[in-house]
Amino acid sequence: MEARRSFRKHWQFYLLIIPAVLYFLIFKYIPMVNAVIAFKDYSVVKGIWHSPWAGFKHFNLFFNNPQFWVLMKNTLFLSLYQIAIGFPVPILLALALNEVRNGIFKRAVQLVTYAPYFISTVVMVSMIMLLLSPRLGVINIILQSFGLETINFLGIPSMFRSVYVWSDVWQGAGYSAVIYLAALAGVDPSLYEAAKVDGASRFQKIIHIDIPGIMPTAVIILILSVGNIMSVGFEKIYLLQNPLNLETAEIIATYVYKIGLLNANFSFATAVGLFNSVVNLILLLLVNAIAKRISSTSLW
Repeated sequence: MEARRSFRKHWQFYLLIIPAVLYFLIFKYIPMVNAVIAFKDYSVVKGIWHSPWAGFKHFNLFFNNPQFWVLMKNTLFLSLYQIAIGFPVPILLALALNEVRNGIFKRAVQLVTYAPYFISTVVMVSMIMLLLSPRLGVINIILQSFGLETINFLGIPSMFRSVYVWSDVWQGAGYSAVIYLAALAGVDPSLYEAAKVDGASRFQKIIHIDIPGIMPTAVIILILSVGNIMSVGFEKIYLLQNPLNLETAEIIATYVYKIGLLNANFSFATAVGLFNSVVNLILLLLVNAIAKRISSTSLW
C-alpha cells in the first residue's frame, strides 16, 4: 500500500528514472545471464544452452598460464598508480580554484582544465604519440635544445605507466574537480565567517573547513575507484601498446581481447572477465566496509 501511495504521489519522478532503469536492465543485468559460457565449451553452432559444460576448465587455464602473475602485476600496479596520482590531483585543483577570487581567471582555468575531458581516446593517443615522438615530438625537441638525448617514451617499458597515468590526469582532472567544487559550494558559509572572526588564515580554512566539507564526497569516489581497480581503461592502453613496451603495458583486458576474442575463444574471455568482476566486487565490499568503520561514510 505504501509503495502504491508513493507511486501515485510521485509518479513523475518514477517516470524520469524509467529510461535509466531500462538501460541498466537491458545492457547490464540481462547480459549477465550469458556469463554461464565461462563454465562451458561454447560453440556458436550449438548455442549457449546446448554447449557442453566445462566446469572451471577456463579459469584453471587462466590461473595456470605463465603470464597470469605478470598480467595481475601490470594491472594492479597501473591501477594503484592511477589512483595514487589521479585521486588527489582533482581535490588539490578544486581547493586551489575555490580560493581564486578573480572570476575571469577562475573561469579560464576551469575551461582549460575541463576541456581535455571531451577529447576522444583515439585523438588523445594520437596527441600523446605526436608529443612524445623520438624524432619530431615537442618534448624531445625541447630536450635536444638543452643538449640532452632524445627519449623513446613509448618504447621504454618502465615509462609506460607514467605516460598513461599522467596523460589521464591531464585529461580528467578538470572534470573530476567539478564534483569537489560542487561539494565545496555546499559548505556552510557561517563556518568561514566564524573562522575569519577567529583570525584563521586561508591555509587553516582549507585544513579545518574545506577538506572536512568534501571528505564524504572524496570517500565515495575513492570507494568507487578501488571497486574498479581491475578494470583499467582498455582502449587507451591498447592503442598505446607496441612490441617494445608490452612488458608493462599488457594487462588483463588487452590479453583477453587478443587471446579470447581475436581467437574466438569466447568461453575463456568470459571466464577472465568474470574473474575480474568478482575481484572488483570483493574489493568494493571490503573498502566500503573499511570506509564505513573509519569515516561513517559509505555507499550503503
